[in-house]
Amino acid sequence: MPFALDPHSGVPVYRQLMDQIRYQIAGGILRPGDELPSIRALSEPLGVNPMTISKAYNILVRDGLLERRPGKPLIVRKMAARELRRSQSDQLRDALQGPASMVHQFDIDIAEAQALFRDLLEED
Repeated sequence: MPFALDPHSGVPVYRQLMDQIRYQIAGGILRPGDELPSIRALSEPLGVNPMTISKAYNILVRDGLLERRPGKPLIVRKMAARELRRSQSDQLRDALQGPASMVHQFDIDIAEAQALFRDLLEED
């Protein structure tokens, strides 16, 4: 379960970690019941303060993506299909915010932008 964190990206490291875990869950890379590395085991190779990892994990537990088990590693929580689809849709919406802003900034017709997006979806 590799994570790539960039301390110079302008996005807080805890947020980068959360986003990558969310993406891996939504994409099926991390599956229900999969264990996450301990805070210490993850902070050392990433060169990140353990409190940063703890913050990301705590938010993901609060959001219902991870499950805490006393004395055991955190695991990915089982989600209903509807809940997983909502998570996937939320991530897609977030990813499309930048391109949507470009459409507005470049004053591209919405139908033209939709056609471009459709073409991209249909590429092999």
